[in-house]
Amino acid sequence: MDSFPKDPVADLDWSHVGFGLTFIVFNSVVSQVLQLHLGTSLVVASLRCVVQLTLVATILQQVFAAKNIWAIAGIAFLLNLIGTFEVVVIKAKRRCKDMFRVVFVAMVASTIPVTILGLQFSMRVFPFWTPMQFIPIVGMQCGNSIAGVLVLLSFLLKELDENRDKTETLLAFGASRFEACRPLAIESLRLALMPTINQMSVIGIISIPGTMTGAILGGADVAQAARLQMIIMFMLSASSALSCIIVALFTLYICVDSEHRIRSDRIYARHHPFRRAGSHAARVAVGSMRRVWVVLTGFVKQLLLQGAVVSNGNDGDSRSERAPLLP
Repeated sequence: MDSFPKDPVADLDWSHVGFGLTFIVFNSVVSQVLQLHLGTSLVVASLRCVVQLTLVATILQQVFAAKNIWAIAGIAFLLNLIGTFEVVVIKAKRRCKDMFRVVFVAMVASTIPVTILGLQFSMRVFPFWTPMQFIPIVGMQCGNSIAGVLVLLSFLLKELDENRDKTETLLAFGASRFEACRPLAIESLRLALMPTINQMSVIGIISIPGTMTGAILGGADVAQAARLQMIIMFMLSASSALSCIIVALFTLYICVDSEHRIRSDRIYARHHPFRRAGSHAARVAVGSMRRVWVVLTGFVKQLLLQGAVVSNGNDGDSRSERAPLLP
C-alpha cells in the first residue's frame, strides 16, 4: 500500500492554532448569550485538546524515529488505558463494580487484534507494527470504541437501575439471568452500533471522513485514499462491535448475580470521585478568571474615564464622575 507523503501541505505554527481558537471563543460567546452553561466545558475541552495533542506529537516523534516494537506496544496499551479512563472516570454517569477492568479488557481485546489483522492482511503493511500505521489506527479504534461503549453502558446501567421492573418480572417467572437480560443486551448493542452504521451509510456522499481527507490534503492518490478509508471503516465497525459485546456480557454478569438477582448495590449513580474533584477545580479556575476579568475591565474603564475628565479640564469633578472599580 502506498504510504502517505512525508512533506506537509503547510507549515503550521502556534499563531495558526491561536487563530483556530477564535472558533472556540465564538462558541463561548454563543453559550454565554444563550445561557447554555457550556463555557466551562468548552474551555476545559479546548485546553485538553491542545495539551494532549502536543504531548502525543512529542512522544510519537520519538517512537516513530526509534521503531521499537516494545515502545509501540506500550503506546497502544497506553491509548487503551487512557480511553478506559475517559469512559469510566470522565464520561460515565453511572458506574458498576469492576467497570474499569471490564472496559480495559474489552478495549484491548478488540482494538489490538483487529488492528493487527487489518494491517497484516488488508492494508498489506509489513511488519504490521510499523508505528506510522499501527499507532494512529489503534487510536482511531479506541476513539470509536469509546463512543459505542459509553452508549451501551449508559443504557444498560440506567435500565438495571431505574427501569428494572421488566427484568425482575422475567426473573421472578423463572427466567435465568441470561434469558431475562437478553432484551437489554440486544437493545443496548443496537444503540451502541447504530452510529457506526449510520456513519458508513453516509460516508462519501454527505461527508468525507477524516482519514481520507488527511490523505488527500497530504497529496495521496484519491483512489488509494478512498480504499484506505473503506478498510479503516470496516476495522472500526469490527472493533466497536467486539468491545461492546464484551462489555455488555461482563456488565450483565456483574449486575445480575448467580442467584438471578439484580444487584443495585453494584451500580453507582454518582460520578467518579476524580471527576467530581476535577469539575470543582475547573469551576474554581473559571470563577477566578471571571473575577480577574471583572477587575481588569473595571480598572480599564476607570483609567479611560480619568483620561476623558483630564482632557476636558474637569479635574475638580473627576472624583464624583469616576466609575466604580467593580461594576
